[in-house]
Amino acid sequence: MSSTQQDTVTVDLGGRKVTVPQGGLYDRYRMAPDLDAIARDPRVSGVDFFRKLPKVKVDSPIGPTLAPNFYYAIATARLTMLAPSRAIRARLPEELSPLEVVPGLGLVSVMFFRYDVCDIDFYTEAAVGIAVKPARHGGLGFFDLVSGLKNEHLHSYVLSLPVSTEIARVRGHDGYGFPKWVTGVDVDIDHHRTTARVTNDAGGVDLSLLASTPAQRSYVSGERVGSLTSYTTIDGAWHSTLNQTNVLSAGTTHGTRGVTLRLGAGRMSDDLRSLAPKRTIRFDVMTEGQAALHMPVPTSVHSLGK
Repeated sequence: MSSTQQDTVTVDLGGRKVTVPQGGLYDRYRMAPDLDAIARDPRVSGVDFFRKLPKVKVDSPIGPTLAPNFYYAIATARLTMLAPSRAIRARLPEELSPLEVVPGLGLVSVMFFRYDVCDIDFYTEAAVGIAVKPARHGGLGFFDLVSGLKNEHLHSYVLSLPVSTEIARVRGHDGYGFPKWVTGVDVDIDHHRTTARVTNDAGGVDLSLLASTPAQRSYVSGERVGSLTSYTTIDGAWHSTLNQTNVLSAGTTHGTRGVTLRLGAGRMSDDLRSLAPKRTIRFDVMTEGQAALHMPVPTSVHSLGK
């Protein structure tokens, strides 16, 4: 069933009213998808990854919901930069510490996401994040550093997370504790070009990216599954949120050749400037992938010192 931007229905998320596309995945399934039907979507390469992840009903700040949230066809881009640990620590809660590559230098990133087929329908997203040490670790192990640099098993604290739809904002902000707001987020990623533009409150450019897409390598579903653990506070208590990514086609370049990131006026640019990034060391693009976003769970986070 086709839908247009004007064809919407109103749904309730724990007392919060939001509109979603009429006939879209959320309207039809309310987080309980028919995987066989979704597999017939030509944009979805397969659903085997999700058959091994049964959904469970959980209570949350946005009411009872089924988790994980499934993303059946996505594309992402990530710029990883070196930044002074002093600047990073100034933006981190005291309970978290930067993941350092050498003493005094940590990792920050700018990320862009395009979710073409998802349980909560199409949306786009951007983020400024800080790589942090796993909260349960007192020290930094070699595995933490290597896996962090490879962007395969990252732990992060997010400063900015603008999204393009209201349901993504309500679920992300109220349900997960992320710093989300709704604005224009244009993300286009193919095998040749990667472009993104985040709009500020005045309608101008907050932050934009223009880049050549790195050469892509294809992976069989399940061959390369990465994870991102994000730390947030909900009602004053620390939580961790796991996002698993099933990489199907991705590539990496090092340095900034063919990559133009422009900072404008807005929350994302302000957050990135506050981290004083020195230089870009990686540009990762996934032209095809899938993801499962789990609900936040309470976690023990002790102060690691600043």
